[in-house]
Amino acid sequence: MSEAWPELPYARWSDTCATLQLWTQIIGKIRLSRTPWLNHGWQVALYVTSNGLTTSPIPDGARTFELRFDFVRHELMLEVSDGQSRWISLSPMSVADFYEGVHRILRQVGIHVQISDLPCEIPGAVAFTDDHTHNSYDPEYVERFGQVLRQADRIFKQFRTGFVGKSSPVHFFWGSFDLAVTRFSGRLAPKFTGTVPGLRQEVMQEAYSHEVSSAGFWPGNATSDAAFYSYAYPTPAGFREFPVRPASAFFSDALGEFLLPYAALRTASDPDNELLSFLQSTYEAAAISAKWDRASLECELGKPLVPRGGFSS
Repeated sequence: MSEAWPELPYARWSDTCATLQLWTQIIGKIRLSRTPWLNHGWQVALYVTSNGLTTSPIPDGARTFELRFDFVRHELMLEVSDGQSRWISLSPMSVADFYEGVHRILRQVGIHVQISDLPCEIPGAVAFTDDHTHNSYDPEYVERFGQVLRQADRIFKQFRTGFVGKSSPVHFFWGSFDLAVTRFSGRLAPKFTGTVPGLRQEVMQEAYSHEVSSAGFWPGNATSDAAFYSYAYPTPAGFREFPVRPASAFFSDALGEFLLPYAALRTASDPDNELLSFLQSTYEAAAISAKWDRASLECELGKPLVPRGGFSS
């Protein structure tokens, strides 16, 4: 993409977005089936690459393998540590056909996996093998989505350097189809009591076992266009009324989080600074409202080749 922050109106690629989410769930579930559990479910996530999304290496006995979405060449690549590789061309095809194609190339290199056939976090979803309805693939909008992910990943990683407390990687959750980064206060949180379609409650309880301030990017749905978001769990008193930046950001009562519409960000004179301002001010809304120990958790944003100093035991 030649444009740093391209247009991404949900209505223009809604069918493709829905199909792509289900494809990423199939790939994510393969990682999930082979990867030891990590705190807060971090072992399920995908990661942004120069061209798309990857599982990172997945164990297979003495071998490892990796599955990568390439949103520039429009391929799903399978690479194995023994030198074998396979690929699937990404084009309009049903979720059921994609599911079969992925398992076919895995079998061709001697990898056999079993995953749950049901999507996660999608109300009323049908089994992957029965889904012949979702079959769209618009390469232009997939490329735009990939570009937005790369840009958001870059800024999220910069923002992450300003925190020396526990922080998640910048990672892509295929269940909710969003890129996220999360900071932790270090304190335990009240037991999570909500429910999410297709997820066991104990998974969500473990994910939200500790206080968080979490931010991310989400491409939208039928009722909302793409947006950056930020929320706190548990939601402290005064959080939603906290003044945040930039002026286009607002608190959504329906979602219980701050939103910065992507369309507003991309047309700003300095989108990078606008996004950093949103991330920092909404984090401050959580940290100040919940009385985090900011002095021991925060630091200046990192700079290339400049190590941290001033620490003592």
